[in-house]
Amino acid sequence: MERIRSLTAYHGPLTPADRETVARPISDLVQDVRSGTTAPLSLLRTYGRIALRAHEKTNCLTEIMLSSAEKWLQDGSINLKGPLAGIPVSLKDTIMVGGYDATVGYSSFVGNATDRDGGFVRLLKDAGAVPYVKTNLPITLLSFESANDVWGRCTNPHSAAHAAGGSTGGEAALLALGGRIGVGSDVAGSVRVPAHFSGCYSLRCSTGRWPKAGFRTSMPGQEGVPSVYSPMARTLDDLTYFTRAVMGMKPWTYDYTVHPIPWRADAEREYGAEKKVLRVGVLRTDGVVDPSPACVRALGMAEAALRREGHEIVEINPPDMYEGLRLASLLLNADGCQMFKSFFRSGEWNDPGVAQMAWLMNLPRPFKYLYYLWVKYVRRDNVWAGLVKDWRAQSAFENWKLVAQREAYRAEWFEWWNEAGVDVLLSPPNATPAVPHNGMNDAVSSCGYTFLFNLVSISLPVTLPCIVYLETHTTKTMGFLSSITLRASFR
Repeated sequence: MERIRSLTAYHGPLTPADRETVARPISDLVQDVRSGTTAPLSLLRTYGRIALRAHEKTNCLTEIMLSSAEKWLQDGSINLKGPLAGIPVSLKDTIMVGGYDATVGYSSFVGNATDRDGGFVRLLKDAGAVPYVKTNLPITLLSFESANDVWGRCTNPHSAAHAAGGSTGGEAALLALGGRIGVGSDVAGSVRVPAHFSGCYSLRCSTGRWPKAGFRTSMPGQEGVPSVYSPMARTLDDLTYFTRAVMGMKPWTYDYTVHPIPWRADAEREYGAEKKVLRVGVLRTDGVVDPSPACVRALGMAEAALRREGHEIVEINPPDMYEGLRLASLLLNADGCQMFKSFFRSGEWNDPGVAQMAWLMNLPRPFKYLYYLWVKYVRRDNVWAGLVKDWRAQSAFENWKLVAQREAYRAEWFEWWNEAGVDVLLSPPNATPAVPHNGMNDAVSSCGYTFLFNLVSISLPVTLPCIVYLETHTTKTMGFLSSITLRASFR
């Protein structure tokens, strides 16, 4: 709080100049900074004011780096001739910025600041971007809500009684309230569900397409379901510009995990201008948790908008999505939840849904079997019973078998996609809109709509343009064709 109070230049109402800045395209702002007609400090002041106002409303921020950002602009740390010249960028708390903690919401991580920026932050500064705040998240990163003992709870920007999403919830809340562009991570929907809950845009990148050097995590070593870092933005144009700019920086020279594939302008032209009619497959349910009426309505709005534009809508029958959820949940937690639990201090708060998973993992096998029988034959919930039946730490041999099943499942999706001949999948991003706080305790099995595509997406053909997720909190149907173009070119 003392740091916030000392930032006197960032308090007060937004000025007309601030509002004009927020409304202008990033490309125009970059050109003005490069030409010298706009001072990058003025952009920082605008978005700093917006961030502090958003934080006051939602508790969306963790580290506030505005004073450091001013110094970086003055000492030449930031390349003001780059493709993101002067543009403030917010970062999920997990991203390593020199001199600042990356806590992941754990009290045991407080004080872990490094002297040097991580690889991705170095890329951003070389591109001209100005990291200025870090944003809130759930402890463990394994929840669609964002709360922890270190930073508190982030609330939804439209309703204080509801979650902003997770695990990149603080980022989504800030963007929905006027932030510009940001970066989050996703292993089961952690940039897509916050965009859905709060009302902004996100792109879940394919594995190896977006840098992940210089980040901390709750599950180091977990590779059963690859996590990816990905861009988020308030508008579709911002998302497109930011993604293209990062790809133009040759991120593989900053991070060995990134494939040396540039932005594909030819694919952008193909899906943006040359391919007038897209074949759109509609995924109406994952077969586990049917979407709520609000999500069904939003999906229908997107479908209707695409039909009006002349695109072909087709019903699809993809491989069993329940099997994907079962495999993904076992692979993600093959360690028996030991790794993320190892960072907790005694008495530290845990997300209710994650605590439920950890409790089941630790339940002795005889009692777990009795629980399985009760769920299957008394509650008659075959879905949940099937998910918890093998819910335990896997041996190395068992984990190898799960990986083999994963690869067979990916191959099944690969073959299905080639035979289906669709350009796009249109799907709900989650079974529900934003849930009340602690609502994920009873909704941990509803993540199949997003979790599936972390499990299978790296093996789908490169002709796959995208998985389109519709925001149902603030529906934006007008941007879908451009969104398809962006994601097609990003593949």
